[in-house]
Amino acid sequence: MIAEESKNKSERVIIFLDGSNFYHRLRDSELNFKKLLDFNYKKFAEWLSYGRFIISCIYYVGLVRKEKGNSKSEELVRNQQKLFANLRNQGWEIKTGFMMAHVKDYKEKGVDVKLAVDILDMAYQDKYDTAIVVSSDTDLIPGIIRAKELGKKIEYIGFSHRPSFAMQRYANLTRLLSKIELEQFLA
Repeated sequence: MIAEESKNKSERVIIFLDGSNFYHRLRDSELNFKKLLDFNYKKFAEWLSYGRFIISCIYYVGLVRKEKGNSKSEELVRNQQKLFANLRNQGWEIKTGFMMAHVKDYKEKGVDVKLAVDILDMAYQDKYDTAIVVSSDTDLIPGIIRAKELGKKIEYIGFSHRPSFAMQRYANLTRLLSKIELEQFLA
């Protein structure tokens, strides 16, 4: 057991978290979590790493922009800034795409591509042994396939109430989070 633990601690992991995907899954009616600005991302990362050496934790999200005269956008910007402060205080790096107006709402742009490129780029640079991917977005699969061809392990972290069978197919390991597991990270 001791040999296994020391081997485990030498394994380098990077956690890639798709912020929008994560947020919307936590807000789904099956989980219905509130007060997500208080989520303990540091504890969550440590739990996901299971004693392995965390190289980096990266949170990907579309950047909300303040619209003049739009109180809703001002509130969203304030909440996102609180989230960013919380993440930075817990040692997370933040990488942003942008939000683009689309009919009656906004769509996130550039985030999935940035996440997939980072998985692949960091695999080429040999920055990690295992990528822990917290996203159910199948747009990431081509990057995941190539990272695996480079000898990297991929852990897919999804949600038990809405798993991605495609992500499960391409990951070396799948962990589907339940409400009970996630509750420990809420203040």
